[in-house]
Amino acid sequence: MTPRPESSGPSPEQPADRRHTEPPAPARKKAAAAAEKSAARKTPAKKTAAAAKTAATAKATVQKAAAKKTAVTKAAGKSPAAKDAAGKTPATQPATDKKPGRTPAARRTRGGDATTPGEPAAVPTASAAPTAPAGRKAAGTRGRDTSRTAAAPVPEEAVPPAPPEAEIAVSPAVDAGDRERLLHGTHHAPHSVLGAHPVPGGVAFRAFRPYARAVTVESGGVTVALHDDGDGFFSGLLPLREVPAYRLRVAYEGTELETEDAYRFLPTLGELDLHLLGEGRHEQLWTVLGAHPMTQQGVSGTRFSVWAPNALGVRVAGSFNFWDGTGFPMRSLGSSGVWELFVPGIGEGELYKFEITRPDGSKTLRADPMARRTEVPPATSSIVTSSRYEWGDAEWLERRAEVPAHRAPFSVYEVHLPSWRPGLTYRQLAEQLPAYVKDLGFTHVELMPVAEHPFGGSWGYQVTGFYAPTARLGAPDDFKYLVDALHRAGIGVIMDWVPAHFPRDEWALAEFDGRPLYEHADPLRAAHPDWGTLEFDFGRREVRNFLVANALYWCEEFHIDGLRVDAVASMLYLDYSREPGQWTPNEHGGRENLDAVAFLQEMNATVYRRVPGVVTIAEESTAWDGVTRATHHRGPSGFGGLGFGLKWNMGWMHDSLEYMSREPVHRAYHHGEMTFSMVYAYSENYVLPISHDEVVHGKRSLVSKMPGDWWRQRADLRAYLGFMWAHPGKQLLFMGQEFAQGAEWSEAHGPDWWLLDPHYGAEADHRGVRDLVRDLNTVYRATPALWQYDTEPAGFRWVTGDAADDNVLAFLRYDADGSPLLAVSHFAPVVRHDYRIGVPDDVPAWHEALNTDAARYGGGDVTHPDPVKPEPQGWHGLPASIRLTLPPLSTVWLRPA
Repeated sequence: MTPRPESSGPSPEQPADRRHTEPPAPARKKAAAAAEKSAARKTPAKKTAAAAKTAATAKATVQKAAAKKTAVTKAAGKSPAAKDAAGKTPATQPATDKKPGRTPAARRTRGGDATTPGEPAAVPTASAAPTAPAGRKAAGTRGRDTSRTAAAPVPEEAVPPAPPEAEIAVSPAVDAGDRERLLHGTHHAPHSVLGAHPVPGGVAFRAFRPYARAVTVESGGVTVALHDDGDGFFSGLLPLREVPAYRLRVAYEGTELETEDAYRFLPTLGELDLHLLGEGRHEQLWTVLGAHPMTQQGVSGTRFSVWAPNALGVRVAGSFNFWDGTGFPMRSLGSSGVWELFVPGIGEGELYKFEITRPDGSKTLRADPMARRTEVPPATSSIVTSSRYEWGDAEWLERRAEVPAHRAPFSVYEVHLPSWRPGLTYRQLAEQLPAYVKDLGFTHVELMPVAEHPFGGSWGYQVTGFYAPTARLGAPDDFKYLVDALHRAGIGVIMDWVPAHFPRDEWALAEFDGRPLYEHADPLRAAHPDWGTLEFDFGRREVRNFLVANALYWCEEFHIDGLRVDAVASMLYLDYSREPGQWTPNEHGGRENLDAVAFLQEMNATVYRRVPGVVTIAEESTAWDGVTRATHHRGPSGFGGLGFGLKWNMGWMHDSLEYMSREPVHRAYHHGEMTFSMVYAYSENYVLPISHDEVVHGKRSLVSKMPGDWWRQRADLRAYLGFMWAHPGKQLLFMGQEFAQGAEWSEAHGPDWWLLDPHYGAEADHRGVRDLVRDLNTVYRATPALWQYDTEPAGFRWVTGDAADDNVLAFLRYDADGSPLLAVSHFAPVVRHDYRIGVPDDVPAWHEALNTDAARYGGGDVTHPDPVKPEPQGWHGLPASIRLTLPPLSTVWLRPA
């Protein structure tokens, strides 16, 4: 893993998009009206059957209540104040004369109505604010005494008995404590206050619509104007027995719209979902958290939900409310730490973030950790989305699980999508990449990280949107189209996955809800010493759930065939890149990160259980025991295996490149660098990686690592590739190296495709290397001896591993039937005639299957066109031998003729 640049994007202090800038108050009034008007257009007003049924009932009930009111008032008598209250604006008259923010006289008394002591309160109209019984707490309070002020006691003989069904009404207005918390974004249960609620005396309607001039309730044929309580609060009491189906009509300056009330909907997350979230075992986490367009109680909208257990309150802000979340508080779903809100009329394409009130009272605007689509960087908003893609790769998915990856042909072309063909989208890449990879014969592509990242220079290894394919190249369904196209071309898709760390951007995961949440609470455990990033808290079950579900998400939703897990070594060791005193041993006194071990085991076991045919690959650069061992099998170290399917062989890569970079005259003294890999070749299931990490940051491209002039460099490269494809293990080659690009890779311009232009003078040299890669893959896939027993010692035998003075390596590979392939590599720049090689005596003749010195590859064409027959002379410990002419700087493959 190459160290990544510390910067991960533009400064988060100012929004990247001017749409995120809050307009002045007058502009916000118009903006809010326009936003709600847009939402209302998306969900047309419809009178449901329930609403129609309610109309007649509501009218009759109003008439009946009015009659009761008259009877009670006549019996009790009226004071001047009561008469004034009784003569207030009728409920059906819109309160358009009320100014936002003006405090009515009725609200100055906490009880709401200025009744005279000793007199009974009148049954209120919708625009009145009557008193509540002494000791009654307002809806939504949390155990503290928030009872409204009651009228003074009245002598029993002064009050005539009320009819049996009569009730003493309460004030519908939001009490002071709830108002304060709603205004400051710290309310845990806005649904218990806002919306419609049965109360003594009828149904209380409460709305919180900042900048609105009036709010009216419409139910069936009844229209009732709510009282303007100031600060954007509106309330009213209707004499109904039960909550009806209703809509709100909201009047702003210059416009009026009809909309659903977000606070009349039940929670959209069930008990099982919340239980699994709390246990850290929700394997489809992406289906419950984030933004999901859906229909709730017959109404279309979007459910927003986010995990923020330390928040005092959470609100949704977005393009639909002009980034003012004041009127969109979310409810807390108990101890789960999840906040939820269903917003009617909001659909796909809307931008959003979560406005979180931290424990210290400050606020932060955060992108959704579970966002499945984002804006194009440097913009940072999340986008409401849903998928409509129809897959066409059923045949591929059925076939991929037939043979495990370690027993199948597996050669990988590593690609950085944004720079492979700069400027192409996912769908445009789908027209070119599958055809190119198929022509070269690779079985898989490996995509450098696709998940959203703010800084392109990190190549995707500093992720902020773990559930969103980068928007630089298109929408999520466009990425599915690319994966589908690769599958239909017979090519598997592996994706780099980065669960080790994340950047510190203030709009993303770092201290998400005001305290360490996704990162470890211990600063020494949280800070990654190399990359300026933060490490995940693998011991926290919700964080582990976030990552395990993310691995499943890519495999299940995007049909990814494999996950190459980045920087595993940095996860496994507490002292990784840390000096003494900068880390704390585990409970056993060791340096192993037990939480990370448990996470990797859980991730691998879950992925292999749920998604047959998928392979996980570890980029692990140490000698950790059991990386590819099953999780339930304990090794000498006492740990169960990590459960990966394959592991990058970083030792082979480092040693072999060191050998190849030396002048041939010196190679004899470093022969062990090419043979040492076979000492441990069967300790794990290996991939031989020539990855992007080896052709950047001054390391030079693969061909440029080779010594000598241009001819020798190309010859060494061809010989090395032949050795690599014959060596036990799977192969991985980074883009551009297949045609001997001389320059290092740059994410800014990608491979130097112009080297393959027929008008370029050295085009044949580069085309020759690419033709060799194509033939290597072709012969490889057709020869089971080269891949069937990659992980078993029975599939390999040294012929000569100690011919250091000759710079020769020769070995046999066997398939399950015992059929051999002989590979001979010669890393000296001279021709060796009649070089004797030991062979088995049960093969009557050998045929040259591949020779990297062939003229069509740009070599000297020292080949063996005719079958080579063995001689009965034993050699290299084998009963027979053949004599070969070894070309300079070459690898030759021979199979039974």
